[in-house]
This record gives sequence, structure tokens and C-alpha cells, in this order.
Amino acid sequence: MKTRTRIALTFFLITLAIMIVLSGAVYYFVIKYTFTDFYKRLETRAAVAAGIMLENESATAFQQMRDRILEKLPKEEDYIFEITENKNFQKEGEELHLPEAFFNDIIAGQVSRYQKDNVFFSGILYQKDNRSYIVIVSAENYYYSHHLVNLRRILLLAIISVSLLVFSVSVVFSRYVFNPVREITNQVKEINSQNLHLRLTTSSIHDDVNELKMTFNTMLDRLETSFATQNNFISNASHELGTPLTGIIGEADVALSKSRDPEEYRESLNIILKEAERLERITRSLLFLAQTGFDGKKQKMEILRVDQLLWDVKETIDRLNPRNKVYIDLSLIPDNPLKLKILGNAQLLHLAISNIVSNACKYSSNKVVTLSIGTTDEHVVIVVKDVGIGIPESELKYIYDPFYRASNTQNFEGYGIGLPLARNIVRQHRGTIVVNSRVNEGTTVRLTFPFANIRNINA
Repeated sequence: MKTRTRIALTFFLITLAIMIVLSGAVYYFVIKYTFTDFYKRLETRAAVAAGIMLENESATAFQQMRDRILEKLPKEEDYIFEITENKNFQKEGEELHLPEAFFNDIIAGQVSRYQKDNVFFSGILYQKDNRSYIVIVSAENYYYSHHLVNLRRILLLAIISVSLLVFSVSVVFSRYVFNPVREITNQVKEINSQNLHLRLTTSSIHDDVNELKMTFNTMLDRLETSFATQNNFISNASHELGTPLTGIIGEADVALSKSRDPEEYRESLNIILKEAERLERITRSLLFLAQTGFDGKKQKMEILRVDQLLWDVKETIDRLNPRNKVYIDLSLIPDNPLKLKILGNAQLLHLAISNIVSNACKYSSNKVVTLSIGTTDEHVVIVVKDVGIGIPESELKYIYDPFYRASNTQNFEGYGIGLPLARNIVRQHRGTIVVNSRVNEGTTVRLTFPFANIRNINA
């Protein structure tokens, strides 16, 4: 049974049970009220009957009052029995089909009530001139025999009608509730390893279904990154790794083809060493890219100051490229030092920012590269800006593909791994990376990271 059907059936059965309980309660209290009211009517008639029959001087007036005011009940009968010493009402009880206890309760001064089928009996004790009488009035309860039958029919018809209505509403409601789930199911069926770029359609409504869609889209982002990393590794690694391997093998074959003097061997070994170092750099970059493409590997996190991180990056760049012109702009740095702290892995963040700054220096031919620090209400922002060759607008959507290099970078050495690696690292730190670029005007990379603990920050 489908969940949608099970929920509709459950809702229907619960509503039906509530209707039956409510109808039963209404019927029970109506019966109770009907019986109580009818017995009170009989008691009133018993008192009136006693006055008519035992008050001889005003019997005619009482009879007229009764006929004029009191409604004649169906099969109404009046009985009066005098109570004498050692009187036994067994015979009267047999004639009226009443138990002896009925008479005993009246003698004891209580109002006695009894029901036989649809005939109700009520008896009272009446005293006149030091003489005691048992006054009994019986009648058929018309309300019980007729009105309650109609009430049962009405309640049964109401239960059936409401049940049909509730069943229809349950089916429609369950379809309405599960319609977003069906849409998600249909969209998910269209997503496979060949089109992982597809995403579930989300809305601005903050509800559980939209949160589920966003969570699923986040999972697809991670899967797409992982698949892209693996697919590109297979398709491009052979090319990137093959070039230095070919150079190493070719140089070794040439060196071994005949006997050579020491200088020639030394020259061949230098070429082999250079190609091996190139191979080692590519391999290390690929390993880092593969590792950061998966969130399953937990990294050691600590509280870091962004300004100190940027100074460390500049120190590394200065050591690797002494000709650089990296400038750190602190004009927008916040006064509150807590707004400079983020939670992250120092080694990975250093690697990501270093790759971005190195690219800025390389593709701007060592012109001025500016590193700026700023903050928003909840994030710290790092901006890396250069005035280099830029990236063609039509190619910006491919910059995160491993091994992809823009069409205007032929004169610059590189492997196309640095930016994808940086993006993976930034994502691991719950941050965002945005790249804006214009050809021959430069590139701006904006990195955003959440504060380490925003509750402790005083604005």
C-alpha cells in the first residue's frame, strides 16, 4: 500500500471513529434527557391525578385544569392504591406487571420509576387526612418510540454522508500533500551520471519540502564534483602525465643509445629531473584535488585569523616568486578582531588562497595584485584583484573544470587544477567563491567565509 493511500485511509478511519463516538454520545445523552424529562412529566401527572381523585371538593376544577394545561399522553393510565397496615401489593404488581420493590420504594417515601418495553411507570406517595396513598401514572413514551428512531436515522445518515465526504477530502488532501513528493520523484528519475548538472526546482517558501530539495541539490553538487573529478582525471591525466613521462623516457633512450661524455650525461639527467619534478607537481595537485572533492574526509579545524592567513600567503608567494607585487589592503579591516576569525584548516586554506594569488601574479605578468579584507554581518570577505589578461566571458562557466585552461593562456605555464582545487577547499569550509573577469582588464576573485562563532561577536 502506498504511503499516500495509507495516510488517506488512516485519516478517514480516524474521522469515522470520531463521528461514531460523537453520534453515540449525542444519542446517549438525548435518551438520558428524554427518560428524565418523561419521568418528570409522569410525576407531575401523578400529583395532579391524586389531587383530582382525592380532593373531592375540587375534583371538577382539577380535572378541567388538567385537560386544559396538560397534554394527554399516549396510553396514559392513573392508579391510586391506599396504603393500609399489613397491605401486600403483590396482586397489584402482577396486574400492572410491576415488581414488588417498585411499591416498597414508594412506601418508603421515594419516587419510584420503572420501564417495561415502551411503557414508563412513575409512582409517588400522597398523604391525605392522615391516610397514605400510592399514586401511579403510566404512559407510552412517544418521544422514545418515534423521535429517537428519527434521531437514529439522522445520525446514521450523517455518519454515512460525512464518511463519504471525509473519504473524498482525504483522497484529495493526500494527493495535494504528496504532489511535491511526486514532483521530486519525477525530477530525480531524470538525473543520472550523464546529467548530474540538473537540479530540483526550489522556491522561496521556507518549508520542509523546499528544505529537502535544497539538501538534495547540495548532495548533487557534491556528487557532481566527485564525478567530474574522477572523469576528468581519467580523460586528462593521461595527457598531462604522458608529456613528462614521454620526455623522461625519450631522454633516457637518447642517453643510453651510445656512450657519451660526463657533460652530456649530466645534461640528460637535468632534463630528466626537470620532467620528473613537473610530473611530481601534477601528481600532487591531482591528489589534493581528489581528496578535497569528497566531504567524507574530516579535516582538523581550528580558529584562524584571516589577516594572519593572508600575511602567511604573501610570505609564501614572496619566497616562490620574488618579483611579485602583492599588496594587502587593510583599509576595510573591522575594528572588532572577532570578526576576523573563521573556523578552518590552516594548511588547506593556505593552499587555496596561494593558488589564487599565484594565478593572479602569473596571468598579470607580476603586475600589482591587491588582497583586501572586509566583513558583512555574518561573513568575512577576502578579495583578490589583478590587472592581468582576464578570462573570456563565454569561458567563465568552465573555469572550475579540472585541466581546463582559458583560450588566452597559451603563453603561460599551468595545468588547470588550481582553481578547482581552491573551490573544493572553500566549499569544505562552508564558504563561497565568485570570479568576475574582463579580458585585458583583470580578474577579481571574492571569497566568503562564515565567522567562527557569530554569537560572540559584538557589532
